[in-house]
Amino acid sequence: MIIKTLTENTSLSENFGSEHGLSLYIETVSFKILFDVGASELFLENAKKLNVDISDVDFLIISHGHYDHGGSVKAFLRENSKAKVFLHQLAFEKYYALRPNNVLKYIGLDEGVKQNGRIVLTSDRFFINKGIQMFSNIIQRESISRSNSGLLMVNNGQMMQDTFAHEQNLIVEENEKMLLVTGCARNGIVNILEHFRDLKGCMPDYVIGGFHLSSRSGGNESAEVINNIGKYLMDTKAKYYTCHCTGIEPYKRLKAVMGDTIDYLSAGCEIRIPPVEAIKDCQ
Repeated sequence: MIIKTLTENTSLSENFGSEHGLSLYIETVSFKILFDVGASELFLENAKKLNVDISDVDFLIISHGHYDHGGSVKAFLRENSKAKVFLHQLAFEKYYALRPNNVLKYIGLDEGVKQNGRIVLTSDRFFINKGIQMFSNIIQRESISRSNSGLLMVNNGQMMQDTFAHEQNLIVEENEKMLLVTGCARNGIVNILEHFRDLKGCMPDYVIGGFHLSSRSGGNESAEVINNIGKYLMDTKAKYYTCHCTGIEPYKRLKAVMGDTIDYLSAGCEIRIPPVEAIKDCQ
């Protein structure tokens, strides 16, 4: 299995563009999968540089209903004429972020895309094909990130705290190995892993994605919280590759706790699972 980071907040080198967003290309023996498309058409530019043909992608999965993960679905549909696009059934609801000075900004998806015939709305557990499934409906056993507090949704005409019920996670199974992919893990990476164990009876072998330990306003989770998360992740015995909303400083703290069991994926990174070798060095 090969994973290429098409869009991320940082870049491996000046050859690759970066933005606040996430897009991952996952190639298995049988399928070519795109997980999120970032905020803009940047994923298309970086895909060409990484020799990824977007027109060959078999499935697109959008992790949740925020623009930095699904802002360029329309561009994907233009460049790819065959793939179905899988979003949670709540992904097209109205989502907002409270910015500095109490400015309310719409951060949801383009509702016009919903009418496209290739859009598939998923439920709490959804199977795409053998070895490829999504799950949501996370039980929040552990507290979620405090940076979620400024993220809102409209429910029955009323503005309220986002419940993140629209967030889905991907499981890819190949060669007796299981990969878990998260978009932002706004329901809490620990809660997501516990739910994974409930579903599969074990922990994943590999985990890729954002863990939402920082916010765009600059706030990070406390050192104590990050340390505890790092210790929990270590105990799962999985290999972690994180990015996007984890944040650089929280990542550094996780790295101090977890050592070689965690690495960072910037735009332009390529990894192989199992990690026989890194195709391009990543942080």
